[in-house]
Amino acid sequence: MIAVGVIGACGKMGKMIIENILKHEGLTLSSAFDRSHIGKDVGEIAQIGKLGVLISDISDIQSVLKETNTKVVIDFTIAKATIENVPKVAECGVNLVIGTTGFSDKEKVNLNEVILKNNISAIISPNYSVGVNVFFNLLKEASKQLSDNDIEIIEIHHNQKKDAPSGTALKAANIINEVISGNEFVYGREGMSLRGKEIGIHAVRGGDVVGDHTVIFMGNGERIEIKHQAHTRATFASGAVKAAYLICDKKPRLYSMEELFSN
Repeated sequence: MIAVGVIGACGKMGKMIIENILKHEGLTLSSAFDRSHIGKDVGEIAQIGKLGVLISDISDIQSVLKETNTKVVIDFTIAKATIENVPKVAECGVNLVIGTTGFSDKEKVNLNEVILKNNISAIISPNYSVGVNVFFNLLKEASKQLSDNDIEIIEIHHNQKKDAPSGTALKAANIINEVISGNEFVYGREGMSLRGKEIGIHAVRGGDVVGDHTVIFMGNGERIEIKHQAHTRATFASGAVKAAYLICDKKPRLYSMEELFSN
C-alpha cells in the first residue's frame, strides 16, 4: 500500500481526494495537513467517520511526513501555499501530485528545479479529468487542419475561483500554439483594435460552475467548437488519486498527465 498525504485536507477538494484514497485498493491515507481543525480526526471533518489520521499543522509537514512514512503528497491549495510547501515535501524525498493553478512562469521553473534537485517524481496539472486530456488531444488534431482559422477560448468557472484565466484555458492555448506558432494571447478585449495573429482567451465567473472550456475555430462560412464541461469536482479528485498511485512507480522527474496516463 502506498502511503498518501493530503495538503488542504479540510477544503472541498481535500475531502473528495480523501474519499477517493479510501476507495483505492493500492493506497492508504497516512497524513493530512491544513491550517484549521489541527489535531482533529480528518475523517470526522470530512464527515466520513473516524480514520485515525489527525490533521497536522502545515508548519509541521516535514516531521509528520517522516513519522508517517508518506510516499506521495497531493496538493490542491493556492499558488502561494504550494510554492512554500513543495520544497519542504521534496526535501523529504516524497513524490508530488499538484493540482494548484495560478503559477507565474518563474514559479513553474522554480518548482521544476526543486523537483529535479531532490530527485523525486511529480506531476503538475491544471486539470486531472481524464476527459479534459482527450479534449487537449482533439485540440492538437484540430489545430493541424484549421491553422488558418481564427481561434478563441472561453472558460467559465464558479464565483470563488481566484485565478483567471484558468490553468486549463492557458494549457489549451499553449497546445494550440505548439501547432500554430506565433500567436499572441489576448485576454479579453475592449476599445478599438483589429484582430491580429492571436488567440483570444476569455474568463467568465459566476454561480457554482465547476468548469467549462470551449475552443472555437472560426473560418469563412463555418466554425467548429470543441468543448469540455466538468459537472463535478469529483472527476478531478479521482484523477489526482490515480496520478498519486501511478507517480510512485515512475523515474524521478516532472510528468504531464498525457505521459502519466498513456501507459
